[in-house]
Amino acid sequence: MSSEPGPGLPFLPGCAFRDPMPHPCQGPVTDRVAPEHLEPPEHTSGEAGAPPDPPLDSPGELKTSFHRSQTLGYKNGYALSRLPTVGIGGERLYVNQLSQPDLDELSNTRPVLTYGQSKLTPPSGFVPAHVAFDKKILKFDAYFQEDVPLSAEEAYRIRQVGIYYFLEDDSISVMEPVVQNSGLPQGKLLRRHRVPKNDRGDHYHWKDLNRGMNITMYSRTYRIVDCDPFTQVFLESQGVELNPPEEMVFDPYTEKRRMPITKYTPPLQVDRLKQFLTYDKQVLRFYAVWDDAASMFGERQPYIIHYYLADDTVEVREVYQKNDGRHPFPVLIKRQRLPKTFVDRKKTFPSCVLEISDLEVLEWHTAKDFAVGKATTILGRTFFIYDCDNFTRNFYRDKFGITDFQPVEINKKQPEEVPQVIPPYNGFGILEDSLQNCFSLHPKPPRKDIIKMLENDHKVLRYQLALESPNPEDRKRRFILSYFLSDDMISIYEPRVRNSGIIGGKYLGKTRVAKPGSTTENATYYEPSDLTIGSAIEVFGHRFVITGADEYVLNYMESNAESFPAAALQALREHFRPQQVVKETANS
Repeated sequence: MSSEPGPGLPFLPGCAFRDPMPHPCQGPVTDRVAPEHLEPPEHTSGEAGAPPDPPLDSPGELKTSFHRSQTLGYKNGYALSRLPTVGIGGERLYVNQLSQPDLDELSNTRPVLTYGQSKLTPPSGFVPAHVAFDKKILKFDAYFQEDVPLSAEEAYRIRQVGIYYFLEDDSISVMEPVVQNSGLPQGKLLRRHRVPKNDRGDHYHWKDLNRGMNITMYSRTYRIVDCDPFTQVFLESQGVELNPPEEMVFDPYTEKRRMPITKYTPPLQVDRLKQFLTYDKQVLRFYAVWDDAASMFGERQPYIIHYYLADDTVEVREVYQKNDGRHPFPVLIKRQRLPKTFVDRKKTFPSCVLEISDLEVLEWHTAKDFAVGKATTILGRTFFIYDCDNFTRNFYRDKFGITDFQPVEINKKQPEEVPQVIPPYNGFGILEDSLQNCFSLHPKPPRKDIIKMLENDHKVLRYQLALESPNPEDRKRRFILSYFLSDDMISIYEPRVRNSGIIGGKYLGKTRVAKPGSTTENATYYEPSDLTIGSAIEVFGHRFVITGADEYVLNYMESNAESFPAAALQALREHFRPQQVVKETANS
């Protein structure tokens, strides 16, 4: 049988081809579909009378191959799969073959297989819901009542909202108009989404909304009173019978706040408008002082009093002076009407809390109450006016006929100079170093003579001392005094003596020693000229006597004889004369 496809039939991969047209030498197609329908061929070979060979598909055929057919393969480097045509044992499979009706249908669909399935055009009148109802919203005007439990002025509150129904997805949003300074979280009360209607999973539809009805969403009941024209036209076009509109309910507390407070104002004797138009931007200026020197830490302070003729208000301003030690507050009393005489009132009247009105004041301050050389009491403070400016003089001259504007001389008390008393020396540190604490909070070390330190560096004069003490044990003690010429400091050292019972070592650290009777203001220190043989020095309450010195002291004094008295130099030479005689005798 030929495997080539016949004319007019397509070739399907994985399916054996069956030619519906019969071959001239063969029977019909049905005779070639299943092998069991074919008649066995006549036996033409072999001996006559031999039994014919059994058919291949006979039940008695023995299967010798039990492998499965290969269904995977590669073509041009790509993995391909095909349906098996032969089963286990080489048995022909017909489940993957096409039936005659399928082949007949394929023979009539050659253009579809070649060019693909033709696209069906949608009906011309169809429009999707999300396009037909895009940006089409139903708006209902509603309100809800909210309880106010913790208020003495209102028991409930009415809040007006707008319910928006979006037709494209049946979602609902509730918005409340924002009111300035309402103190309530307003705006979007319910975000846009499908609102559940009951516990069975139903949602609100536009058919459930109408005027004059209540709708409950999330335990909050809204009363729908009206809708906009578009909503009305849409619902009527859908056959919904609308209820008559209702009037919007307003919050009673808000309406009460909007009502003006009835206030009785007696007729004024003075025309305020005429006064404002006549004296606008005209201000009287007075120069005054407030003397508070009698109180603790009080002083005399200057002020400027402004009187505004347009509305009879008074302002008191401070006079700021540079480096006066005060914060520059510009205004002491802000611009206001100042009462002069009050109505007799009880002591329990809370004047420090309530503002003063015309009912509590009999008389207010006017321009007649201010004059040069006169004291005026303003809110408990007495201000003495000692001068005014030229505009104020001209106003009083034209208005009241006052011509005496002689300025009052104010004797400013000069502050008493407090002498700086230096406290006595407490014995700690050097006098100059301790004195710096009296001049500044951040003391600086006293200046040093750098040239003297460089010239006398490492130059030390050493003396032997004996302690003057009433105790017999201290009379045998000997000390070594070192005088440093670079900074005029003294240190005392006591040599250790075994079995003396006294611990030797440093007796006085390096420091400057003042002479007895020195003060903090006039401090005098020991100098090399004060250290002579036999002289006594006092060091912080202890008295020492100089009993000896080294040869360097004698050489230094001889080289600087003009700085030492002759008696001191002669006494030191007499001290070293026996030692020189001994040396000369030993050398000879």
